[in-house]
Amino acid sequence: MAGAPLLTVDPNNPDPVVVEHAAALLRRGKLVAFPTETVYGLGANALDPDAVVAVYTAKGRPAWNPVIAHVPDVAAARALTRHWPPAADRLAAAFWPGPLTLVLPKAAHVPDVATAGLDAVAVRIPAHPVALALLRAAGVPIAAPSANRFTQVSPTNAQHVQASLGDRVELILDGGPSSVGIESTVVDLTGRDAVILRPGMITAADLERALGGSGVAVRTATAAVSHDAPPATATAQRSPGMADRHYAPRADVWLFDPAQQPEIAAALAQRGDGAGTVTALLRTTTLGLPDRTQVRMPDDPAAYARALYAALHTADAAGASLIVIERPPADDRWAGLRDRLTRAAR
Repeated sequence: MAGAPLLTVDPNNPDPVVVEHAAALLRRGKLVAFPTETVYGLGANALDPDAVVAVYTAKGRPAWNPVIAHVPDVAAARALTRHWPPAADRLAAAFWPGPLTLVLPKAAHVPDVATAGLDAVAVRIPAHPVALALLRAAGVPIAAPSANRFTQVSPTNAQHVQASLGDRVELILDGGPSSVGIESTVVDLTGRDAVILRPGMITAADLERALGGSGVAVRTATAAVSHDAPPATATAQRSPGMADRHYAPRADVWLFDPAQQPEIAAALAQRGDGAGTVTALLRTTTLGLPDRTQVRMPDDPAAYARALYAALHTADAAGASLIVIERPPADDRWAGLRDRLTRAAR
């Protein structure tokens, strides 16, 4: 499949002519992939039901999985909701622009297809100059799930988008690699508490600090839905990224704790894969594989997040049949990464 046209833009000073070209396509109902600080998004006019349907079709995304509306400022976010609680002001002031999505009661003009038929809309302001310039130029909120096929590894550069979507998108804006590297934290503010629906690099502790003294508690949801549930019968989810299998490479994935290193090494020896067909992403251990197939991952969670999806894409491109990954630590700073890896391994 031929790749979509790709235009390179300066990530810090995007060319307004290129940006306006992409914005005009969005206003006409076309699909444009563009960089955000989290991952690359597959953008469509969030207020155009046909354009949003085209996003679902391009990705093979089930109807129960809502999309996030990206906006350039708080006023535009508020315009998509019918109730904006004080907690939203606190979190917006602390984390926007940035990798935080808020789920709030939706305004009547937001199409149901963008919210999986739910009475709530997910909104965020991205912290990427290209994304912000595109949003301002388009003049409409942009629905932008990750620019890849459903359940597959999210793209963190324009080449990942081309490889996954081919000519299913009208245009790809190449603004370089994403600086965060995994998807946003999603927080539901439709009830009394702030409920983390999808963990990310903004942690529960970060949210608690921002909401301190407000009387709003922070808690974490645990619900998931089967990735192969028929759209007609599956329960709509309040957030993207809650499918039990998601962010997954083509290769099989094994997760292991550092204490399990001897058992994993023995299992690999017994499995007998050929050289180069196993990739290991390791932080503190070694598995006796060839050096070129053992990828040393960073100890810092922010650096790990920037490296993770690129490493999974590279392993797939190299034809790995198995990716063995040392599980990150069980603390709050790593919660988003543990979530992505757990879903990738199912």
